[in-house]
Amino acid sequence: MDPEGILQSIFNFENYGELLVLVQNSLWAGAVLGLLGGLVGTFVMKRDLAFAVHGISELSFAGAAFALLIGADVVLGSLIGSVTAALLLGLMGVRARDKNSIIGVIMPFGLGLGILFLSLYEGRAANKFGLLTGQIVSVDTVQLQVLAGTAVVVMAALCAIWRPLSFASVDPELAEARGVPVRTLALAFMVLLGVSVALSIQIVGALLVLALLITPAAAALRITSSPRLVVLLSVLFAVAATVGGILLALGGRIPISPYVTTLSFLIYVVCRVIGSVRAKRGLNGRVMRTVQRRPA
Repeated sequence: MDPEGILQSIFNFENYGELLVLVQNSLWAGAVLGLLGGLVGTFVMKRDLAFAVHGISELSFAGAAFALLIGADVVLGSLIGSVTAALLLGLMGVRARDKNSIIGVIMPFGLGLGILFLSLYEGRAANKFGLLTGQIVSVDTVQLQVLAGTAVVVMAALCAIWRPLSFASVDPELAEARGVPVRTLALAFMVLLGVSVALSIQIVGALLVLALLITPAAAALRITSSPRLVVLLSVLFAVAATVGGILLALGGRIPISPYVTTLSFLIYVVCRVIGSVRAKRGLNGRVMRTVQRRPA
């Protein structure tokens, strides 16, 4: 394909207004998932669970693929797979020192199961591809209500345990000494994370769910250390990447995930540059103050 043809596949805004009307529910769904991803992502970064997100997404993919194979609801299959993985990681992680080894075992198992189920599926190839990389689908009102309702439940539960979970994330030993149920909170958060992963897969696919649950929060942490501002920026970045990705993908013929992940990556790069510049200015300022304080 010539360069012009490639560009047309990525950006083609002919009849864009007509197409935009058809994806109103998808845009609302993307905004809801961005809000959810931004909130959950802050704790993912605090608790160093980036690798766990990837492991959960693999079993979520396996559950969705199995549901696709047997003709069941794909979202429900994805939800069962991700929550199962989250519970396994939460229960086994309590007793195991090396959590990464557990995740490393679950990841290839889930991916292998997903590939097996997809290879047995004889339906449309687009359905297979969409599980991995995401797609713009026509989200009807009922689906949007179910998605929004589930996200609200997850966010409400997260808000209910926000303060003790923050304490346990920053200093688990001290929190446990103060009587905070650290293990129970860890397991509860893993379940909430599993549900969030299952919902996010609808937009960016199983392989690229990190763009919603990790990158926005990581970007926010590069430019501020304020807990409240980190949450606010994480949500803002996640919503911008998700909704912006849908709007851009609407004008092309490729899946939504490259747009969402690229926007997330660009946001992270910009935040990293800003953070580096601030750090250098702060270092230079401290050096200058030290020099000025020295006696002549």
